Amino acid sequence: MALEAQSVLVTGGAGFIGSNLANHLAEDNDVTVVDDCYLGTPENLSDEVEFVDATVLDDDLPTAVDVVFHLAALSSYAMHEEDPTTGARVNVEGFVNVVEQARQDGCETVVYASTSSIYGSRTEPSPEDMDVHVNTGYEASKLARERYGEYFSNHYDMSMAGLRFFSVYQGYGGAEEHKGEYANVIAQFADDIAAGESPVLYGDGTQTRDFTHVSDIVRGLERAAANELDGIYNLGTGEAYDFNTVVEMINDELGTDIQPEYVENPIPDSVYVHDTCADASKIRDEVGWEPRIDFEEGIRRVCSQYTDG
Repeated sequence: MALEAQSVLVTGGAGFIGSNLANHLAEDNDVTVVDDCYLGTPENLSDEVEFVDATVLDDDLPTAVDVVFHLAALSSYAMHEEDPTTGARVNVEGFVNVVEQARQDGCETVVYASTSSIYGSRTEPSPEDMDVHVNTGYEASKLARERYGEYFSNHYDMSMAGLRFFSVYQGYGGAEEHKGEYANVIAQFADDIAAGESPVLYGDGTQTRDFTHVSDIVRGLERAAANELDGIYNLGTGEAYDFNTVVEMINDELGTDIQPEYVENPIPDSVYVHDTCADASKIRDEVGWEPRIDFEEGIRRVCSQYTDG
């Protein structure tokens, strides 16, 4: 089910996931993006998207729309450890500010980004109803969003869909390049290997991720809005790959044989999420979403910028 002929706001819409979403939705909808260009750039956006240079903490945001996709966030462990107060302001206060302005403007449908990190390290698929724990400021901010989402849903009868993304990737050939050191490891590994440099792996490379292609995330976001979902949903593939395997697959695709460099993990073991895997049966059962890009195809797409031409 697609969105059509709707007015849409995407916060963080010049960033990696946001720009993929905004450009896709602009084909059939009136799309406005708000971004402060910290992790994004308007160069990621098509001409059909209206760009507003603003932060989610501003007043008078363009929230008089049918649907808000709230993706703006400080999106890494390091960002929150460097400045926990700013992390909370952007991720929590910014969320409340955007949703409250949207509510006052008559918008009743919000889809927002949460995180799978709150499941901790699990090799088994994680369902939405399992106990979650907070070990970092980033995780605390995303769980706070979910609680505020519950508040807006229960108190104001808004449709508030919180999507727990698993490890989202696209590669530097897409909008992920602007994130640089904050990009998904697949993009970083592929870029290093293509340049003849050893990718840097934390620990022994046995950590696993449920890598989900950004095009599947975009379809999940759109479907959540079109169906006015309310509650918490996982977006992931249900399959996990370790970093060593990722490096091998990239080498195979590029026809290279670059060995990784292993370094001590700078993130404490007590908070580092070693393994992730999604149980996405809830959103599949409710609206029929399933990932379409298997990992082999995803690796091909990431590497295509280095192999084509």
